[in-house]
Order: sequence, then structure tokens, then C-alpha cells
Amino acid sequence: MKLALVGQLGVAERETWEEALRQALPEAQWVEAAPGAEVDVALVANPPPGRLQGLRGLRLIQSLWAGVDRLLADTTLPEGVPIARMVDPAMNAAMAETALWAVLSLHRGFFDYARQQREGVWRQLPQRRADELRVTVLGLGEMGLTAARRLVAMGYRVQGWSARPRQEAGIECVHGEDALPGLLARSDIVVNLLPLTAATRGLFDARRLALLPEGASLVNLARGGHVVEADLLAALDSGRLRHAVLDVFQTEPLPAESPFWNHPRVTLLPHAAALTDARSAAVIAAGNVRAVMAGETPAHRVEFTRGY
Repeated sequence: MKLALVGQLGVAERETWEEALRQALPEAQWVEAAPGAEVDVALVANPPPGRLQGLRGLRLIQSLWAGVDRLLADTTLPEGVPIARMVDPAMNAAMAETALWAVLSLHRGFFDYARQQREGVWRQLPQRRADELRVTVLGLGEMGLTAARRLVAMGYRVQGWSARPRQEAGIECVHGEDALPGLLARSDIVVNLLPLTAATRGLFDARRLALLPEGASLVNLARGGHVVEADLLAALDSGRLRHAVLDVFQTEPLPAESPFWNHPRVTLLPHAAALTDARSAAVIAAGNVRAVMAGETPAHRVEFTRGY
């Protein structure tokens, strides 16, 4: 089998991936993804648009990242070639840890205590019980469910929203666009783990942010495109929203002039909520490569009509 690693990777990062993939696929022949080259499977990490054009014999495009919105935006992708998302239990666990940290910090006022420390203020804040907080998880895929289950285990009142019907013990699950306004209206903390699609781009605009109860908080761990940043800043500046934990932004790296850097109601991360672990992800990718080479359907195949 002929495989190619294609993407925007630094030198050290590429070396890490190459080592992990060679260990997981010792039988593979690795080739350059040049136009006209014969490649059975392209393993990709946000490849530049057009990078996969002209490859011959391509049977699978395996993403090494969980999100595929940038990949699907490439209008030059070879037609008819299946694309598989990276769904890695290790990444799901890491994302759940970040979601739990964010919710717990908002719940117990730890971001407020950090601000008080900087200001030299000694003051205890009111302490609520976990079962008094309504935590909403948007997106009940692998990552969302893993996060929601961790939150349930910590005693939070967890609500979940998805495009399609879901059932999960301990979680109040609702689905469909019509159910979203009512769900937001009864949410103290919203954790966004939705895929970015045409339907979810700009989801958190002024109208939907206004649906949240006064004093609610937003945790965006999905994509920057989900948030209309000017509308979020206005909601924070007015005090209507208590706090925002943001891992992703419209422009990354976040520009130095962005008001998010020093906003007192914002905690930000550099798109680090759940980094792909090459060791575990390479094993997942190898399973899909072997499945396709055996004539089988790859796991977590992208549905183009849904955008993920």
C-alpha cells in the first residue's frame, strides 16, 4: 500500500507523526503527494487547498484532526473519495477534562478568585452545589457525550442538544433547531462541542446570546466560527454574560490587538483544549487504512450532506 502524509506540520511535529505512523503501519510504502503520484491513502492534517489534487488511485482521505471543516472547504478535493474523521478516545478524554475544568472553575468561581489574587483582594464568594447548576452540552457526538458523562458523574444537571435524537442516562437530551432557544434559556453554563457546518456557523450571535439567562457563561471548545465575536464581546461588556472560556477564534493565532487577551471576563486557551495524540491517533488511522485496503468501509466516514 502507498501512503502519503500531507499537511501543515512543523518539523518536529511531522517527525512525531512519521514515527507513530510507521510504527502503526510497518507494511506501508510512504510516498510524496505530488501531482500524478499513485497514492492509496492520504493521511492529512489541514493540507493547503489543492494539495490532494491530481493524486492517482486515491481510495481514502484520513484526517488526523477531529474537525474537517477546513478540509471540506477545499473545492479541489478528488471527487468520490471517502473522507474519514479522526475519532480518538484519548482526544475525547482530553476534551472532557478541559470541559470539566472550565465548568468547575465557573461553578466555584475560580476565575474570579484568580482575578482577586491579581488585585490583592481576600474575599470568599458564594458557593453553590453542583446539582444547582444547569450545564448544557451542545453536540452529542463522541466528544460531547464523553464530556457530558463526566459532568454527570460530578453531579451537575446536564442537558444535551444534538441535530438528531439521542438518549443517554442522566442527561436531558433534546434535538432539532426548534428545541435550542428553550434549552439556552435554561442554561447556566453552555459548553459548545458542535461541528462547524453551514447550519452552525455564527450560532452564537446577539440573538442567541440574549436567550441565555443573565449571568450565564459560555465555554467554546469547538470552532471560532461558531461565535460572532463582536456580539460576544458586547454581551460580556454589558455584564449580561458572566464569563467566556474560549479555546478557538475566528483568526488563529489570536491577533495581538484582540480585546479577548485582556478582557476581565474571558479566559482563553491557544486552541489547546484537546491536542491530537499521535501515538493513539496513528493506531486509529491504521485501522481505517487496513479496512479500506481490504475493501471495507472506513469508520467515521464523513457525510458530505451534513458537513462532518
